[in-house]
Amino acid sequence: MSAGASYPSLAGKRVLITGGATGIGAGLVEAFAAQGSHVAFVDVAEEAGRALAEKLGEQTHFRRCDLTDVAALPDTIGALVEKLGGLDVLVNNAANDDRHTIAEVTPAYWDDRMAVNLRHLFFAAQAAVPHLKAAGGGAIVNFGSISWHLGLPELVLYQTAKAAIEGMTRSMARDLGRDNIRVTTIVPGNVQTPRQEKWYTPEGEAEIVAAQCLDGRIQPADVAALALFLASDDARMCTGHEYFVDAGWR
Repeated sequence: MSAGASYPSLAGKRVLITGGATGIGAGLVEAFAAQGSHVAFVDVAEEAGRALAEKLGEQTHFRRCDLTDVAALPDTIGALVEKLGGLDVLVNNAANDDRHTIAEVTPAYWDDRMAVNLRHLFFAAQAAVPHLKAAGGGAIVNFGSISWHLGLPELVLYQTAKAAIEGMTRSMARDLGRDNIRVTTIVPGNVQTPRQEKWYTPEGEAEIVAAQCLDGRIQPADVAALALFLASDDARMCTGHEYFVDAGWR
């Protein structure tokens, strides 16, 4: 893979990433740090989060956070923004795609899955908006999923939440645009992470590649490359839409 693009506008930007300790999230943290951004990230995986922050150095800050506790989000985000000295970019990445059947879903499980995969994106954005306005504008990058576009099995609640994120993105883009805040959604395909590998056999992975237009497996760095563009000033007229990085999976 090439070294990738460099975005001068991201140097010195204050970036907050949710779910940044492992997988795609860790790829995002590393990519923004490599651009010279000041990065804060949250995750429930404390050991992995602290190890990543230590690896990347003093420009990166980690804080353990349970995003389902939305009442605590303003204080958590406020504390990290204070460390960063302001906020220019929020990346709403955190999610969990545990499998489930329709018959297994209870009201409590419904509420839990919406809390894990949808609710915190709104409240993180709500808490971030005053800081973005204070900075003169910025970008919110939400994470959707290819899964609901394909109608994959045993993911009905995850796919419901991810579909809602695209609607939320369009609404927020309209409401926040005059404040120079852009809101977009990244729709990843099947990204090769340790978590995803637990769901797929080698034969299953081969089926995914066969359904793609391109050979090869999508890596966290491929997704991060799109996030960097959407957060940068080069994307100053991109808002209210979803952008796919799925190798043409159909």
